[in-house]
Amino acid sequence: MTAPTLPDGLIAPSYDTTSLAAVLPAAAGALGHELTTATGLTASGCRAALGLPDADRVVVVLVDGLGIRNLAERGGHAPFLRGLLRERDADAATLTSSFPSTTASGLSTFGTGTAPGRTGMLGYTQRNPETGRLASLVQWRELGDPADLQREPTVFETLAAAGTRVTAPGPGKFAGSGMTQAALRGPAYVAAETFERRVDATVTALRQPGEAQRLVYLYQGDVDKTGHGHGWDSWQWGDALESTDRELHRLLRSVPRGTLVVITADHGQITADPALQWDVAADAALKPGVALVGGEPRALHVYADRAADPADVAHRWAERLGDHAVVLGREQAVESGWFGPVAEHVRATIGDVVVAMTGAATVVDSRVHSAAARALPGVHGSLTPHEMLVPLLTAVA
Repeated sequence: MTAPTLPDGLIAPSYDTTSLAAVLPAAAGALGHELTTATGLTASGCRAALGLPDADRVVVVLVDGLGIRNLAERGGHAPFLRGLLRERDADAATLTSSFPSTTASGLSTFGTGTAPGRTGMLGYTQRNPETGRLASLVQWRELGDPADLQREPTVFETLAAAGTRVTAPGPGKFAGSGMTQAALRGPAYVAAETFERRVDATVTALRQPGEAQRLVYLYQGDVDKTGHGHGWDSWQWGDALESTDRELHRLLRSVPRGTLVVITADHGQITADPALQWDVAADAALKPGVALVGGEPRALHVYADRAADPADVAHRWAERLGDHAVVLGREQAVESGWFGPVAEHVRATIGDVVVAMTGAATVVDSRVHSAAARALPGVHGSLTPHEMLVPLLTAVA
C-alpha cells in the first residue's frame, strides 16, 4: 500500500546532505578525512554541501531541543546565535531532523551519519523484539549490549581510528551509559557537570600541546529539559537559552585561533494542547488490539497484539484521531522513507502502526505515562516545522 502524501505544513524527514546526518561527516571533511556512511554520505560531499572550511580543530555543539523556529522566535534571548543566524542564507542555516524528531533517534542519526532505520534507535521507547517488552532508550532499560542494537560505526570511532583526537565533555552519569555507547561511542569522555565546565573542558582539550587534529563534541541538554518542564514559550526557557548563548559566545572567544565551531540541534519543540490529548488506556477506539504503545506522545509505535489485524488497528486510530494525526502501517512508513533505509534486524522494532501527530495534539497511555509526564507542556517527535527543522550555524575563531 502506498503511503499517503503528508498534509500541508508537515516536513518529511531527510537523511541526505540537507539533514542532521550530514553534520559529523562534514566535520570529518573539514578535518581532511574521507569516509562514507552506510547510507552513502561522504565526508567531502557533506563538507561541500554544508559549506565548512578546512580546519585542524573543530567543535561540534549540539543544543538539545533548539529548533531553528524556536531560536528565531525567541532570538532576543540569544544575541550571539541570532547574529550567526543572520550571517547565513536561510536554507544553508536549516537542516532536517530524523523521524521521530527526538533525542534517541536524532543523536544516533547524528552520531553515525545514517538514519534510524540503520541504527535501530526509533524513539523514546520501543519494543524489544527478543523480550516483547517495552524498552527505554534514554535510560537504556530492557536493552542489552548497545552494540547489538546500534551496529553502525560512529563518525567519532572512524576519526579516532584515523588519528584525530576526539573528546566529549559531559555529565559523569552519561560516560558509560547505554545511550552514549550506542549513539556516540568513540570519544575520550571528560566528566564535567555543568555546561560552563563543559565549555572549559572543550577549550582545554583544544589547547593541549601536540599537532594532532582535534574534534570536540559538546552537548547541551538544559534547553530541552527546561522546555519539557515549562514550555519553550516560557521565561524559564528564555533564561536557559540566554545562558547557553552566553557560554557559546565565550567558547568562540576562548578556543584557539582558527578553530571551526559548528552549532546544531537534534530537534525542536512545540507546546502541547491539553484539550487535544487522547489516552489509549481509556479510549474505546484506540485500546482494542493494542499490546504496547511505544515512541512518545507526538510519534507513536503501536504494537498490535497477536490476535489483532494491524490494518484494523490503523483504521480505527485514523478514524479516531482524524486530522490530528497521520497514521501509517509499518510497511507504509518504511516505503515512505520515514526511517531512512531500514536494516532487516531493525524492521521488527518498528510499530505495526506508526503515528505522527499534527498541530499540538498528543496521544498518551496512562498505563505507562505518569500524570506528570502526561502534563508536560513541551513535547516533540513529530513532523511539524518547529520539531523537524534545526539550525546549522558556523563560526571560525
